[in-house]
Formats: sequence, C-alpha cells, structure tokens
Amino acid sequence: MSTFKRRDFLKKTSLSAAAFAASTILPTRQTARPASSTYMGDFAATPIVNIRAAFIGVGARGGDHLSFFASLPGTEVVAISDLYEDNVLKWKKKAIELGNGQRHTKPKLYFGDPNQWKVMLDEVKPDVVFIATDWNNHAPMAIRAMNSGAHAFVEVPIAVTLQEMWDITDTSEKTRKHCMMMENVNYNRDELMFLNMVRLGLIGEPLHAEAAYIHELRFQQKEELRGTGSWRTLQYAERNGNLYPTHGLGPVAQYMNIARGEDTFKSVVSYSTPARGRSLYTDKNYPSDHKWSALDFKGGDMNTSIIKTKIGRTILLQWDETSPRPYTRHNLIQGTHGTLAGFPTRIALEGGVEGITDSHHRWAQGSDLSAIYEKYDHPLYKRLNEKTKNSGHGGMDGMMMYRIVECLQKGLPLDQNVYEGCLWSAVAPLSERSVASDGSPQSFPDFTRGNWSDTKRLEIVT
Repeated sequence: MSTFKRRDFLKKTSLSAAAFAASTILPTRQTARPASSTYMGDFAATPIVNIRAAFIGVGARGGDHLSFFASLPGTEVVAISDLYEDNVLKWKKKAIELGNGQRHTKPKLYFGDPNQWKVMLDEVKPDVVFIATDWNNHAPMAIRAMNSGAHAFVEVPIAVTLQEMWDITDTSEKTRKHCMMMENVNYNRDELMFLNMVRLGLIGEPLHAEAAYIHELRFQQKEELRGTGSWRTLQYAERNGNLYPTHGLGPVAQYMNIARGEDTFKSVVSYSTPARGRSLYTDKNYPSDHKWSALDFKGGDMNTSIIKTKIGRTILLQWDETSPRPYTRHNLIQGTHGTLAGFPTRIALEGGVEGITDSHHRWAQGSDLSAIYEKYDHPLYKRLNEKTKNSGHGGMDGMMMYRIVECLQKGLPLDQNVYEGCLWSAVAPLSERSVASDGSPQSFPDFTRGNWSDTKRLEIVT
C-alpha cells in the first residue's frame, strides 16, 4: 500500500551468501505458547450474521475480492482504502450496484496518504479486513487488523520474512482472530477433485508430489508507476529463490495432510538457474537510462526446490515467471496405487482407470475423463459451481470467497488456517537461504509449536 523506498526494500529482503556460510540450518524457534494464547488450528470464531468488511488495496485483486463479497447475502462493505482516489471511487460504485442500492450504500473511503488504512481501521472497526497490496505490506496490515479486532484475509504470500510469519501467528493466537492467506487455487475444480480422490484412497498412500508456478509475467514491467509491476519488479531484482510458492504448493500440501495430523514439512533444498531473462527483456524494451535498466536482476530464471517432510515424503517445487513457456502448476500427487497429474489433467491407476485404460502404463486424459469428473468431482464444487463460475480464475475466486463468508457466518473453522499460510509461504525465505548457501538444507519452523499432530485434517466439506 505504501510507496516503495528502495533503501527499506533492500534492508528487508536482501540476502548475503556470506551471512549463511557458517550456519545454514535455520533455528526453528520452538518456544512455548503463552498461557493467554489460543491454538488456532481448528479454531471456530463466534458466528457473524452480517459481516462488515473493509478492503485495503483495490487496484487489481482487491477489487475482485470486493466484487464477489459484495454480491453475497449477509455482507456489508463498510470501508475501502487505496493509494489512488480513482480506485476507491470505482469500487464504491461497484459495491453499491451489487447491493442493489440496499446494501453497501455508505462505505467510507480512504486514499492518498500511505497511512490512511491505519486511520480506516481505527475509525471503522470492521469485522474482517481483506488485504491485497504489495507483498511487503501484507504482514504489517494483517497484524494491525487483528489487533484492531478484525479477522484478516491476506493475498499470497502471507508475509515476506520468517519473523513476520511468527508475528502473524503470535498475533492471531493472542487476539483469537483468523488470519487466512487467500490461496485461491485450492478451490480450483481439478485440485478439489484430486483432494476428494486422495481422501477416497484411489492412489493409496501419497508419497510424492510436484507443484509449480510457471507463468511468464515479464509484461508486468510495463506497470512502471502503479500496479503490480511497479513493486514486484524490485522483488525479482533483489531476491533469489522461490518467491511465489503457494499456488502449486497449497493444494498438494492439503492432499498430504501437511500440518494437519499426519505430516509436516521438515526441510527444503533449493537451487536457482543463472539470471538471464529479465535483463534480456529489459535491454530489449527499455533505454539504457530507464530505471529498470539500472537494476541488477539477481533472481534466477527458474528455481527448483525439494521439500522433505517429517515422515520422508518429497515435494518437487518450481517457480519461473520469466521464461517463454506455457503456464503450469504441475499439480501432481503420486501414491502407492497411482498418480493424479495436471497440465493437462491425467490419471494413472494400478490396474487401469475404470472403463478407460487397462493399466497404469497409459494416462487417462482428455475427453475420456468426463465420467471421472462426474463420479469424483468434489461435493463443494458440485454445490457452488453454478453460483461462482462467473468469478475470477474460472470460478475459484468466488468459491473461496463464498467459503470464507459461509464459515464466518456459521462459526466454522476456515478451510485454511494461519499456520498453513505461514508454512507454505515460508518456502520463499528458506529457499533464498538455501540458494545463497549452495543448496544447503533449511529447516522449516513449526509455527504450530507441536500442535500440528493433533490438528484435524481438512474434511471433504459438502
């Protein structure tokens, strides 16, 4: 939300290989939970019949969140904050339209000064706050929102540094307020169906997964003064690791019941290729005196990491927003009796896939899968698809928002808890440390302080 200051950015995110040469395994901070705190793994808050929501950052993703939230019954948009007046005016108008002039009629608007969001929290006291700003502001905003009495819902990643993730966890436990990272991909049709199939035991015991976010986004550099590229380009320049792990990782972590009773992440090793693509793109598209030309892009074009879990399972994780290649999240889960894979969607089971293949040596894919979708589509998808299919990213955005509102109104535990958001996001700083120390393994913090083993797995909600 606030304007980037290069000195602050460097201080917060720069890494030094020499700093990690002597000690590459990160301490896990196994400290006792204060007596006044509450473990939030299965936490269910008091039901909120009419949810009063404030939005911080409505330039891109935040506006989409507001749009679908405002269309749901039992909701009220009470405040909108953004750096730019045109953004808040645009989404105020949209909210009023979605409320048919009966709801969202008087949202308070905050813009201009980078600290107006703080004034908003103090004045409005919303029930929930949706945060869709630059990454460096996610943690400070979520923490202040919880301390002001609101549940916080944060775009990915939940935070940039491990210390911020601990601070988010501590604040959530202290205030008894949810802090959910809005990992929308967990609500995609295939990811939901794979979760259902894994729960039904179709692939046996899951042993290995593959996840990725491979999405060529060099065009974002055109957003020089405002928009995603204006701040994200600096992240690419100064950091070297997997900076955006959760879209691919979130779903496979839930297939494996990570941090939910069965297993958790233990360590990660990470390597990056040389950094080439961003510099080549900049040289081709910008003059030598442009501000992007002054950047030394340190982040490798492709980062490949391997996560080892506590019980010995593996997850191959990749990230590349630079190379000219088609989009993929991999989305592969492999077990003792078969494999489910994405991009394209395909299935192989020992003995074959019913009515399609006669062995695991050939994928069932394409039009052959229509009967599989009919039989194994997740109950949540079947219930909500018609209501949410016109929302962003093929309907997954709307389904996520629908579930957030539903859980808050009914007083149910959220589908993603604060510890999952922190654990999945922790890959970014840990991968940076591993890359800087030539692939040395880095231990994951246990944000649950040991309570993951008693946390209920995510059920197949209907």
